Amino acid sequence: MSKPTAEQVKAATMVVVTVGQAIRELGSVPNGHLYARLMGHLSLDSYNAVIETLKKAGVVKEENNVLTYIGPKAKEG
Repeated sequence: MSKPTAEQVKAATMVVVTVGQAIRELGSVPNGHLYARLMGHLSLDSYNAVIETLKKAGVVKEENNVLTYIGPKAKEG
């Protein structure tokens, strides 16, 4: 397997940030409902990797299959 390019790393980072922002905007969302909205754009494995990244970073928590934003508050203004 080859090393990812800088463009691939940037794209992956943007996916994680975008999903995190969506969860932040919603406050909380059932995990399956969020995946249903994204399944045309991400494979299940990729989606699960994004969610695990957000959980490990302390941005979201999952309880009873519901994702809740717990990360830092958005900057205003």
